[in-house]
Amino acid sequence: MTTIADIMTSAPVIPVIVVDDLSQAEPLARALVAGGLRVLEVTLRTPVALDAIRAMKAVDGAIVGAGTVANEADLDAALNAGSEFIVSPGLTEPLGKAALREGVPFLPGIANAGDIMRGMDLGLTHFKFFPAMAAGGLPALKALAAPFGQCRFCPTGGISPDNAAEWLAFDPVLCVGGSWVAPKGPVDAAKVEALARDAAKLRV
Repeated sequence: MTTIADIMTSAPVIPVIVVDDLSQAEPLARALVAGGLRVLEVTLRTPVALDAIRAMKAVDGAIVGAGTVANEADLDAALNAGSEFIVSPGLTEPLGKAALREGVPFLPGIANAGDIMRGMDLGLTHFKFFPAMAAGGLPALKALAAPFGQCRFCPTGGISPDNAAEWLAFDPVLCVGGSWVAPKGPVDAAKVEALARDAAKLRV
């Protein structure tokens, strides 16, 4: 069974994707996978997000999950669309228990020690640090991670090509989430593939 750790170590960058036009979903996924980024997080922020997940799952090699999952209804919809993992902006006990009950790889958002402790009470050890830059950046995560040696993180929010390598150099960080590799709008496949290839080299 695929675990959230497997997903987080598949590539150094997880593209955080917002799809407004369904026709762009499959070509975007193809370009990202071709560039070496197989794990794709489609945020549930647009009316076509669930259909975009379905379309991207048709791309060979893609591991497609849902982001911005805020409650059990979102979780059910994401799983029905075929999501292979779930990412949430924060962590509530009902959502955490529902994700564990479904057995789906789950990456909940945390921003402080209380969030981490709530997750650990549920048996979780892998978290999204969000919003990474607004919540204090790398110094904040280093301070947070210190008491929780068993925990691993995916910082998301304000991560860019300029700072991603610095985050990835911190051992508890398995990967980062970034939107720069999946620009919104018409898909320039060559450009997206090049961005993905550069991102995939951030940790070799």
